Parts: sequence; C-alpha cells; structure tokens
Amino acid sequence: MNKELLRFGPFDAAACEGATLDDLDTARMIRLIRTARATRQFPLEENSPPEDLLRHLNLLHKGRLTNAAILLFGKAPQRFLKSSEIKCAHFHGTQVAKPIPSYQVYKGTVFDLVDQAVDFVLGKIAFSIGTRAESIEVPRAYEIPKEVITEAIVNAVVHRDYTDNSSVQVMLFADRLDVMNTGPLPPPLTVEKLRVAHESLPRNPLLAESMYLAGYIERMGTGTVDMIRRCVAANLREPEYVSSGSFMTTIRRPDYATQLARVQAGVQDGGQVGVQAGVQGTLSEKETVMLQACIGGAATSAMLIRALGYSSRTRNFRTWLDRLLQEDLLEMTIPDKPTSPLQKYRLTAKGHAALASLKSKLTQE
Repeated sequence: MNKELLRFGPFDAAACEGATLDDLDTARMIRLIRTARATRQFPLEENSPPEDLLRHLNLLHKGRLTNAAILLFGKAPQRFLKSSEIKCAHFHGTQVAKPIPSYQVYKGTVFDLVDQAVDFVLGKIAFSIGTRAESIEVPRAYEIPKEVITEAIVNAVVHRDYTDNSSVQVMLFADRLDVMNTGPLPPPLTVEKLRVAHESLPRNPLLAESMYLAGYIERMGTGTVDMIRRCVAANLREPEYVSSGSFMTTIRRPDYATQLARVQAGVQDGGQVGVQAGVQGTLSEKETVMLQACIGGAATSAMLIRALGYSSRTRNFRTWLDRLLQEDLLEMTIPDKPTSPLQKYRLTAKGHAALASLKSKLTQE
C-alpha cells in the first residue's frame, strides 16, 4: 500500500502532490508578513526567504509544500485543489430558482476567495448614508454589517472539508444570506456552543493560523458570538447555525416589506410616505415600493411593475419611474441607451438613504 495515500491529521497539513516553490506567490507571502508584523507582533522580517516563512508557519511536510501553503499562497490553487473555489449566487426571491440573476465562481487563494465573496454580497445589499448630526464623519452602514458577512465567509473557507468535491456556497436571497460549507462541526462542538464563548477547534488549523495573522480572524472561538452581537446591534435577528452533513450560517436581512406594510396600513392609496432624505417633497407609496424592489439588486421595468402588483405598465408607471430617476434615487445601468431592452434600474446612495430614513422612522414609532 502506498503510504502517501494514508493521511493522518488535518488535510491542510498534508503534502500537496506536485507543488513546488515556483507555484507560490512570494508577493502574497510578503504581504502576510507585513500585516502580521503590524498587527500580531510577528517576528519574521519582510525580506525573509520564503522557506523561512513556510517553516515558521509549519507549511512544509517532510520538505514538501502542504495543501495549506498552496491554499494560502498559491499562484493557482485550483490547479491542485479544484474544489477550493467559492460559488456565489443572488436570487431575487426566497428560494433557489432559475434563471439565476447573478452567479459567480471565484478562484484564487483563500484570501482572494473571501475578499471576492464579501464584495459580491456587499454589492447587492442596501447601503445607507446618514448625516453629520452626531459626528463630523458621515455614518455609512450596510443592511448586514460587513464584519458579520466576512466572519461567515471566513468560517466557511477555513472550516470546510477540502476532501469533499463540493465548493463553499454563498447565496443571497430577498430575505436572507446563506453561507454553506461541506463538513459538519467537529465534536465536541455543537450549534448551541457556538452561541457562547467556546473552544477553537478549526478543521484546518494551519489555514486558521494564517488567516488570524492576516487579520481575517480577530479571536478564534469568539467569531460566532461576535456575529450574534453585531446582528443584534444592527436590529437584525440572530444568525442561525445548522450542522448536519454540512454546515450553514443563515443571516436574516431587514424585513422592509413588513415595515412598508405598517406605513401603508395608515395611508390611503396614492398617499404620501414620510421619506425625506433630501427628496423634493415626499415619496408616494408606489414610488417607495419601486425603491424597495431594487434593494436586492438592479431591477428591470417588468420586475418593478410586478413589485407594484400590476401585470402590465400603467399610465402612472412612467411618471413614478421618471421622478425616481430625476431625484437621483434610481439610476440606469445603461445610461447611454435608455431604451435598451437590457436596461435595468438600481438604487443610488441617495436611494439607499431614503429607505434607511423610512426604516429609522418606523423604528421610532
């Protein structure tokens, strides 16, 4: 029996077949040293030979590069570990359904994967800009705190089972964000223990250590608790953790539909909803519905019409849409071709602020 096929210990500590120093990105290694020296009191100098860093981080197995070394610093990690990619999808509804409005498969190091997946989510959720009422700096906030999104994705990348052919999946729905990775929680961890301070038992400890040094993990064993705290502070429901054959984190998005219904309950059809945010006058119920329909991403005219509860264009639809464009609450995705059949409309920063203003008003009621 080939002893190389027998692997004891974590997958990330095993030798990566066929990988050599030429397969590593030395610039990425230098960046890690620079960051770790600045934030973690890392002892190695930036000009240290690559072999010194690899030895210091235990990324060599009998003189050969480990899987962790390739995942962390490889020029093309998926050449050796195909399933180490991450798949991101955005759905306008609450269920997986085709066609998928936005779908991306990202490749690269674990750092690249996390950065790209986080950017994917941030680019499709609401972003509000406040005022300088309490500070000289303008407050800016995503509907889901960036730190929560990052922690969920980092956990999936670090704790996944890399011997499985499935990839990490990041799925954004109208009501939630699901982040799923292969491999259940390692015993004795349970989903209940994740809700309190607990011991750190990373499935891939070498990956976890380097992600810590690079600043992606602040405190091992407290990340899930920090996610709960941040969600509560942002008036979101606590994250949900499920462990079976795989592990999934679910983060609930703000329920704008419920908030809007509360306003509409006290407003006659065609009445005015009290959203100012720099808008000339107030927004009508229908205009607010159209803005709300774009929270999950750019929407076509047909999507806006359906959000209004209509099956086809009405006489007033163009009036509402024109006003939202003129007020800079919505913008065209193809501004130089306004009549293009591919035209979509997306929220501007001002549009996000208008919806945030509505949410703040409802919270105070």
